[in-house]
Amino acid sequence: MAAAAMSAPAAAQEPDHIRMGYIADYFGTSVAAIASDQGLWEKHGLEAELKVFTNGPIQVQALNAGSLDFAYIGPGALWLPASGQAKVIAVNALGYTDRVIAQPGIEGIEGLKGKKVGVPEGTSGDMLLRLALEKAGMTMDDIEAVKMDPSTIVTAFASGQIDGAGIWYPFVDVIGQRIEGLQELSSNEDFFPDIAFPSSFIVSDDMAGNADVIRKVNAVIKEATDFRRDNPEQSVKITASFLGVPEGPLMTESKLAKLPSSAELEELTRDGKVDNWFDTLAGLYTTFGKIEKPLPASEFYLGNLYAE
Repeated sequence: MAAAAMSAPAAAQEPDHIRMGYIADYFGTSVAAIASDQGLWEKHGLEAELKVFTNGPIQVQALNAGSLDFAYIGPGALWLPASGQAKVIAVNALGYTDRVIAQPGIEGIEGLKGKKVGVPEGTSGDMLLRLALEKAGMTMDDIEAVKMDPSTIVTAFASGQIDGAGIWYPFVDVIGQRIEGLQELSSNEDFFPDIAFPSSFIVSDDMAGNADVIRKVNAVIKEATDFRRDNPEQSVKITASFLGVPEGPLMTESKLAKLPSSAELEELTRDGKVDNWFDTLAGLYTTFGKIEKPLPASEFYLGNLYAE
């Protein structure tokens, strides 16, 4: 009996438990949704506890408070890793979902001068608004910026309490269904290729030293992003089911990004192009007065792990 027990196979290794944040829109949720639907967490030795958030900065607060290990952020929140508050582990997508929108009759950025403009502070909507104002020879001082979360912007815009907003799809689509003649004044695409707007996945400082777990999370992210790229309609269906929302707005949002494959992103990382994207955005945050001395991307992007 003893010999038989000695020769029994070893018990399967326990999966690593992680807590990961996501945002309830297509690009903020699809990787987590696909990974759950396709069994990728289990495949790569992980047990994921998924938590929903409304924006990136709140997730970084959760990372720093020790209640989250990994998170998703849009390009507008990259200033937080660039200021040393988290580490980036992977690029998600190069999004064109952000817009500066205005009420009917306001046909240019200049038309927002002196107007009330809703903006979720520290987000990609905030960044695009600042870029669009700068391109028009204006600054935030030329408008009456009103800090709001995205859902409040939808309500305030629909009721005419604000004249414009720096916001993103699917919220733009929701507002457009309520406001006939909605004006889209600016898009991320207006600034490409000089400026790319990568959304990304980040890790807490406490977890940043655990290369083994990060490799497992990266493996899930790579497989899920490639699945999303190769199966766009199925990915929308999976994400809509995960969120319990209609597919239509997510389908619209899903088309508003460039989706490099994981192999392409590995090559872009090795070539230093991903570092250049992050460094350019960090420079913008300095211009906007968000941070004084951003870290170089080589210090906050764990590209060596992603490129393996």
